[in-house]
Amino acid sequence: MTNAVQAYAYAGPSTLDAGHLALSTSGGRTARGLTSHPRFFSGLLTEAAPAAAGLLAVANVARARYDRPAPTFSRDPVVTCNGDRLRFESFSACGGVYARLDVLERALDGEVVDLGTTNVDVNGPLREALARVGGADPLHLGVGRDELAVTTLDGAVVEKKVPLPERWLRGFAEVQLVTAGFDLRAELAGLEAVRFLRALPRRVGSALWVLPSGRSLRLTANPVPGAVCLPGPDRLATMLTLLRFARTLRLYGPARPEAAVASAWELELPGMRYVLTLSPDSRRSFSTEGAVLRTLAADDDGADDAGLVGALLAFEPRVEPDLLAERSGLETSRVRDALIRLGAAGRVGYDTAEAGYFHRELPYDRDRVAAMNPRARAARELADGGAVRFDGPDRALVTSGDQVREVRGTACTCPWWARHRGERGPCKHVLAVRIVKETRT
Repeated sequence: MTNAVQAYAYAGPSTLDAGHLALSTSGGRTARGLTSHPRFFSGLLTEAAPAAAGLLAVANVARARYDRPAPTFSRDPVVTCNGDRLRFESFSACGGVYARLDVLERALDGEVVDLGTTNVDVNGPLREALARVGGADPLHLGVGRDELAVTTLDGAVVEKKVPLPERWLRGFAEVQLVTAGFDLRAELAGLEAVRFLRALPRRVGSALWVLPSGRSLRLTANPVPGAVCLPGPDRLATMLTLLRFARTLRLYGPARPEAAVASAWELELPGMRYVLTLSPDSRRSFSTEGAVLRTLAADDDGADDAGLVGALLAFEPRVEPDLLAERSGLETSRVRDALIRLGAAGRVGYDTAEAGYFHRELPYDRDRVAAMNPRARAARELADGGAVRFDGPDRALVTSGDQVREVRGTACTCPWWARHRGERGPCKHVLAVRIVKETRT
């Protein structure tokens, strides 16, 4: 797999000096358009210690590999200012863990300068300084170029160039679609949450399942109704560094899992939330889940709806489909479909705590996600090339090279479907049939 090289250009490095946390920004999209070094916020973090520990945890996930120990490059987290909150996001180097720290309004006291999304510099000296933050004193926070006036950098540009794996970018798009199907499954408060997380086994050979049990949770080896999948307890390691601030632990997952599936784990901290979303297996990247394929193969009307809805977004902390329907003139169901498509493009994220989307614009080329999904491209080529022939109401034959594959519903006779049984998204033949059907309706 070919990796792109992402260039982070900063006016200077982020610093933490004399109680002033200055986070330097790279290029990104704001409410006023593309900006080289956007400035989002200047004020106080009223909960300094948990905020510093949470930001460090997000940064640590960005350079971690949970599938196998291996050296990796440090990739800078993404920050979004939604007005009443700051969201810091990252993905593990292996692509199987998504991390987000939401610093909410009650932990912020200052001026919101602009709304938008960009990368923030998290360098070695800043990591060391964040690890030393403690006590109850507030911390001054500046997110943006102007905050670097407290340093002596004289405007020098600091540039980082690191390989950015395609699975990392694709994972950002996939995880929003996966978690949109989650509901709250379990909740633990205070000391019970701390005890449970500390007692977890560090590494097991297969997925575990977590069930409510009285005022606590218990582990089981089977996916029984109501259980939440825990695929790789060691991937919750960054939560352990936050336990001294923990108030509540919440678990999110699908309604009736029958096999190992993704899950989301949320630790409520004073004035903020730290969320880890785990792929179904520690050796499995979110980029292989295939949820994006269904939206990339959608018809042109869906793309037009997404374009219209996307133009109406304004970095809201919570996107309201009914309000967007009123503004766009679309039915609410079409707005929800458009949000799914925007999630696939990295233009909206999903917040399980609030069961809704939020607007953010990943600072990457919007067309790259589609270009990085060869199954979607191959399906479109098959559909456009007349390779699909219907042989009944629920049966189609797809000619692919010198092979003819039979498609019935979501099942196919190809080796991909035989290997994954739909768990990694539809194969190119099923997608091609779906494309042709949609063009006929």
